[in-house]
Parts: sequence; structure tokens; C-alpha cells
Amino acid sequence: MSNPRSTAQVAGHPIHPMLIPFPVVCFVLTFVADLAFWKTGTDFWASASLWLLGIGLIMAALAAVAGVIDFLGDDQVRNLSDAWQHAGGNVIAVLIELYNWYSRFEHGTSAIVPTGLALSLIVVLILLFTGWKGWEMVYREHVGVSDEAHIH
Repeated sequence: MSNPRSTAQVAGHPIHPMLIPFPVVCFVLTFVADLAFWKTGTDFWASASLWLLGIGLIMAALAAVAGVIDFLGDDQVRNLSDAWQHAGGNVIAVLIELYNWYSRFEHGTSAIVPTGLALSLIVVLILLFTGWKGWEMVYREHVGVSDEAHIH
């Protein structure tokens, strides 16, 4: 039986794993910027966190499109409990960050401490879990992995 395949790909390379580092980095750096704002009160960190959240949400949407295509494109992927946990956790993380962004946009710096900081921390913890589940799919289930040698 062949490995579960990634249906969203370019020249045999899965798109989803190429995109996911961007929202992950943006959301982790949002937490770092929130910590810096909490300690310094400097508006730069508040502005940085708003931009990081916005960019992270845009990149998460792009990664989600590729992830949904992969999820819907192969029965083997849909049959993995790790895939459901990975997807569900990431949906929760994005919804939290969407609220986090809107709250900051609407209320400014008063939305950062303590609520925005707490939400950012929760998302970082969720990302640790969903990242683990994503790598379980790759390393244990070989989702999107080609075991065939390619000669160029």
C-alpha cells in the first residue's frame, strides 16, 4: 500500500509543509512581542504584535487551504486520528488569534495585557501540540513522503 499522499503539491513537493512555518513563527513572535510590551510598555511591541498577528492569519489561511486539499484528497489522511487532531487544534488556534487580532485592532494596547498575552501563550501551547501531531503524520504515517528514488 502506498503512503498517504499530499494532493496539494508542486512538482511532487507538498505545499502545506512549505507554508506552515510562516504562521507558526508569526504567532510565536506575537507572544514574544507581547512579553516585551508587558515588560517595557513600548508602543513598538504593540504595533509589532498586531502586524505579526495579521501576517500570521493570512499565512495560516494559505496553509489551511493546502491542508484542507490534502485532507480531502486522500482517504488514508482522513482516517488518521492525528490528522483530525492536527486540523482541529489549528482551527482553534487560528480562531483564538483572529479574536486576538480583532481585540487589539478595536481596543488598542489595552487588549494586550493580560488578555492578549494569555491568548498568545495558549496559542503557542496549542501549536506545540498540533506541530507534534503534524510531524507524527509525516514521520510515522509517511503522509506526503515519497519513498521512490527520483533520478534527475
